[in-house]
Parts: sequence; C-alpha cells; structure tokens
Amino acid sequence: MSVQILLVVLDLVGTFVFAVSGAAAGIKHRLDLFGVLVLSFAAATAGGLARDLLIGAIPPAAISDLRYIFVPILAGLVIFWAPGIVHRFRHMVVLFDAAGLALFVISGTYKALSFGLNPVAAALLGMLTGIGGGIARDLLVQEVPGVLHREIYAVAGLAGAVVVVIGGQLQLPPAAVAATGAMLCFGLRMISILRQWQLPIAKLTSDESATSANIPSDRPDK
Repeated sequence: MSVQILLVVLDLVGTFVFAVSGAAAGIKHRLDLFGVLVLSFAAATAGGLARDLLIGAIPPAAISDLRYIFVPILAGLVIFWAPGIVHRFRHMVVLFDAAGLALFVISGTYKALSFGLNPVAAALLGMLTGIGGGIARDLLVQEVPGVLHREIYAVAGLAGAVVVVIGGQLQLPPAAVAATGAMLCFGLRMISILRQWQLPIAKLTSDESATSANIPSDRPDK
C-alpha cells in the first residue's frame, strides 16, 4: 500500500471514530440535532484543519474533500437517532476516542513529513492532529479539555508520532511503521486509563490553593 493511500484510509477511519466521540458528547450534553452534528464535525476535523493550515495544505482536506464532510455527518446522524447505542456501548466510546487519537496521529505525522517538514515539527503536528478534535469538542461543551488533565493523552500521541518519524528516517515499510506507531499510541492511552496514569500535577499548600481559588476572573459578572 502506498503512503498516499495509507494516509487517506487512516484519515477516513479516524474521522469516523472521532465523529462518534463528538456526537456522543453532544448526546450527553442534551444538544439538538444541529448541535450534535457540529460536535461530530468539530471532533472529527479540527485537528486536521489546524495541521493543514500550518503546513500550507490549502484548502484543507476537511472542507475540500466531501468524504470528510459526509463521514462526520453520517456518524452524527447514527448516534443522534440511536442514542441508546452510546449508553449501551459507553465503554466503546473510550475505545473509539483512543483509536481516533492513534489513527489521526499517524496520518497527521505522515502528511507533515510528505510536505517536507523536519522530524520534530512533523511529530508535533502529528500530535496536534490527534488532540485537536478532542480539544475543540470539549471547549464547545464548556469543559476543560481532557488532554490537559486526564490520563496520558497527548504524550501517547507524541509517542506514536515519534515512531513514524524514526521509521521514516530509517526508510522502513510505511504500513509496518504505521501499525507499530498506532499500536503504541493506542496501547499507551488505554493502559493509562486502566491504571489511571497521569503526568505530575503541581502540589499546592492549603494557603496557595485558597489564593488561586480567589483569583478574580476576567469575565464580567452577569
């Protein structure tokens, strides 16, 4: 399988699984049909949009290729009209999110490399491709993005991206490298959930905690 075909396959599969997680978040927050479809599209495409704009792939594939529009809409409609699927398979949503992260990281890293970016930048943009949709999804429902405080997420994506970069430097078979990077990313993400692994959090004294809690917000009172 050529790198170009591999990119498209990974992108479309990742688009679908992230769209499912976005639609599930919309159902959870009791959004209407339009809201569910917006979250589905945002979760599926925000990371890719950011990547394409940064590497100069204009117009971004998410808005120029109808496949990247129809797939999130299809996923959103399925979840909206059969919301029981989300409750019945709620644990699968976690798997979908981890799978989407892995697939997007790999495809994003390969695409960045194909545009001539250096290995470090390609790995970072691969990670951005994977976490961008989740960040957009969480912000739209007024939640702190999970990537900032939950189990290892971005680090798992970066690990997968590094595998792709190293494989590219060593000129290893793209399919094997992609599978290895995806499995590492997915596995690290799932293990971190099961074992509740997290990056270190700053430890504050009781006085520091009280002070930070009393810091005024920039938002005007309503």
